[in-house]
Amino acid sequence: MFAESDLEKMLIETISKNGWRYIPAEELPRAHSDVMVESMVRDALIRLNPEIAAKPDYADDVIYKLRTVILTVQPHNLVTQNEQFKKLIFEENSYPFGENGRMIPIRFFGTGTKDSLEQNDYVVTNQWVFPKDDGGKRLDIVLLINGFPVAIGELKTPTRNAVTWLDGAGDVAAYEKSIPQMFVTNVLNFATEGKLFRFGSVNMPINLWGPWHTPDNKKEGTLADVNRSVSAMLKPEIVMDIFQFFTLFATDKKFRKYKVICRYQQFEGANLIVERVKAGYPKKGLIWHFQGSGKSLLMVFAAQKLRMTPELKNPTVVIVDDRIDLETQMTATFNASDIPNLQSATSKEELIAFFKGDMRKILITTIFKFGEVDGVLNPRDNIILMVDEAHRTQEGNLGEKMRTALPNAFFFGLTGTPINRTDKNTFLTFGATEDKSGYMSRYSFSDSIRDNATLPLHFEAVPVELHVNQEVISQKFEEMADSIGLTIREKSDVTYRVNIEAIMKSPERIRKVCEHIAKHYKEKIEPNGFKGQVVCYDRECCLLYKKELDSLLGEEATNIVMDTNNDKEGRYKDYRRDRDSEGRLLDYFREPNSPLKLVIVTSKLLTGFDAPILQVMYLDKPMKDHTLLQAICRTNRVYGQDKSHGLIVDYIGIFDNVAKALDFDEKNVQQVITNIAELKKQFPALMGKCLTFFHGVDRTIEGWEGLMAAQEALPTNKEKDAFGADYRILNRAWEALSPDHFLTPYKFDYLWLTRVYESVKPADPRGGLIWAALGAKTIELVHQNITVETVREDLEILKLDADMIDDFFEHNKDAKKKTKELEINLVAKIRKHGGDKRFIKLGERLEELREKHEQGLVTSIEFLKLLLVLAKEAAQAEREMVPEEEMDKGIAALTELFNSVKNDNTPIIVERIVNDIDAIVKIVRFPGWQNTTAGRQEVTKALRSVIWIKYKIKDKDVFDKAYKYIEMYY
Repeated sequence: MFAESDLEKMLIETISKNGWRYIPAEELPRAHSDVMVESMVRDALIRLNPEIAAKPDYADDVIYKLRTVILTVQPHNLVTQNEQFKKLIFEENSYPFGENGRMIPIRFFGTGTKDSLEQNDYVVTNQWVFPKDDGGKRLDIVLLINGFPVAIGELKTPTRNAVTWLDGAGDVAAYEKSIPQMFVTNVLNFATEGKLFRFGSVNMPINLWGPWHTPDNKKEGTLADVNRSVSAMLKPEIVMDIFQFFTLFATDKKFRKYKVICRYQQFEGANLIVERVKAGYPKKGLIWHFQGSGKSLLMVFAAQKLRMTPELKNPTVVIVDDRIDLETQMTATFNASDIPNLQSATSKEELIAFFKGDMRKILITTIFKFGEVDGVLNPRDNIILMVDEAHRTQEGNLGEKMRTALPNAFFFGLTGTPINRTDKNTFLTFGATEDKSGYMSRYSFSDSIRDNATLPLHFEAVPVELHVNQEVISQKFEEMADSIGLTIREKSDVTYRVNIEAIMKSPERIRKVCEHIAKHYKEKIEPNGFKGQVVCYDRECCLLYKKELDSLLGEEATNIVMDTNNDKEGRYKDYRRDRDSEGRLLDYFREPNSPLKLVIVTSKLLTGFDAPILQVMYLDKPMKDHTLLQAICRTNRVYGQDKSHGLIVDYIGIFDNVAKALDFDEKNVQQVITNIAELKKQFPALMGKCLTFFHGVDRTIEGWEGLMAAQEALPTNKEKDAFGADYRILNRAWEALSPDHFLTPYKFDYLWLTRVYESVKPADPRGGLIWAALGAKTIELVHQNITVETVREDLEILKLDADMIDDFFEHNKDAKKKTKELEINLVAKIRKHGGDKRFIKLGERLEELREKHEQGLVTSIEFLKLLLVLAKEAAQAEREMVPEEEMDKGIAALTELFNSVKNDNTPIIVERIVNDIDAIVKIVRFPGWQNTTAGRQEVTKALRSVIWIKYKIKDKDVFDKAYKYIEMYY
């Protein structure tokens, strides 16, 4: 059997072939708490710096400074220290080691050229323990460059489906908290179970970890595929490239630091640009990377590397946006990324001054500014332009104007949508004849979805009477035209404008569409915590929809974002905002707890708007080609584990013929869109596949007996994992369709399967890929329809002494049943307290025990004995927790408090407020929280989010009393 150790051996062999020398961890010269292998660091400093070679003691001064950064790290400031380490290596690297104490830059690594890179010492090791020889954490694979650990890999068994790379990534996340020192010098982390390879950076959410593919092979699922990814990525020169040029430290709007690392398509695209500029020919190229897959970051990485490449002699990099203003996702990405020497040109004068002044910086400007200038602005040949959404604004002479202004510059066009072959201007301006497909780099729809860089799009047709199509429009127009006696010529003059507006602005239709939107949002989107966008025909429609939706959802639930220029009558003045106020509104929309649920738009926010919380687009505006694809892709951003797809609700008939509506060169455009109707057709087969595991099991039997009968149909991990995989597919289909009435006939069986699934999945609450958390709708359904079995304390077997177990097992015919009952009882306890560290550990131990029993390594009697030990530990841990009756007293006290203050303005029933407080406080509090500053702050914040923000009860006395009850009873 191929085990985890075999996988480790295979990967070390592959990494060694890439140019890393293997040294077992125990043979590395490390002291107890060393993160760096200091002798290797010292050797590199001497090897790379003549000044230190002359006085080797200087190396100790450098190492002391680095050691301070590493050892002072805490889990909460790991990203900051990681950034500080990179700055000390590449930027703040001057020391007084020159003649007469002159400050000179010190080299820690050889970078850039092949000869320079070969001066580094590349080491791969395994089973690295930190702290050393002290029962510390054991890391599977560690890569070191010049003594610095730059990459950590965690491996999992390739023979069990329920254990995946996610478990390895989860281990890395745990290590970042328990041994953050090991990650201060970190470039990247990776995880694999022998089927999929994924990598990420420090503190990166696991759902954002990505694969590493090569342009010619993107297959996954086998050991060979993992080996290919490791071979392709973990090369010394690539790790160094990522370290120096393809990591960023950005700041979010709440002033929190986070680290960004490139995805493989960004690495490939940016390096193609850099190599083409270094070669000097061809001086252009076209990149198509699908909407939402990180095109803005590709430009940031390319700009950073171009500016830092010495042979380009301090180039100028120009980022050209196709929007009228610069308030876009792309410019926000640059501004957040702490890139030095960044400047913007928002006027013709600023653009001219920048180029005439021969500035050597990164400039952000709009393509329209070039339309305002004549003649040559700068003839230099190391000016590089990257034009965002190149195809949309090449009509007219803007491309020619840029060429004239900067005659010797490089021109790279980037687009998020495929370019139709008829768009000759774009290929003329940016497409190099050397690129046979027309593109120098291409990252398609299917690539993006397969890599989880973006989500698939579902579309949902609406009731026929709301669905606008050309036949209806024509018929209605003919009726209207005939009623007022228009001639054939008059009809042709006004055909398009009048007939479409007559339909789109019909008060009756608007009322029905808004009723459908309100019902659909409340039933299908809001329960999962997502938000939506309503796309209207024009500005007047925005006002009409807002008025109608206000009456259905309340005024706070919607807002309009529109262009208010050319508003002579002042009709749109209520929605006139400057950039800052519009930005604040959109940030408010992005907040999960804000009451703003839907933004109503007509042309704004259809491109360049990034809000991952946005899941649904209610589309009621005719669009086609690039505009359509860009618009619907607002919904495809990854957002947590529960968002599995973007959803388009189509009122206009755009998706009646997907291939025609999206008529591009790429035939795989249809893979982007999943039809809800098709999903309904597939659902019965998905359900049937799951039920086949339980042939002969009576699903009407409730309680322990029914559950045990189901579990006996899954006797080993092989069957459990196969069932888990099939159930997960069924669960995703249920999530996509729910709460459609179509599901009603399947509800009983689905609930039964869910209960079985919950009972057999690994007790370790972290779970894995197949055993990931259920979707929000399924959890809600389970809560509504399944009574969780109470933990039984009446099992006689618990009272038996260990010495009596053998006799009991020999003579009691119900022994197996009692053992199973005890196991289910223990799993219930572990799940009930899933957030507690003690129960997480118990879950891991139970899972290990189950596996040993199934493999025949533990007898049934020994299995029972060990189960008893775990059960008693679980009972002891429960006794140490806050008693349930105290919780009940807290709920009762809160109910009494809110009943006493309830009035006509209290927004919702008291029970809902109390349950929300109870649910959220249970999560954030921990034993003894009342005695810690952090505990008090967390509970206060949680309470404020319910009382002040969600229910808008601003009475301080109510808040203070509620806090006192929680402090007393929780």
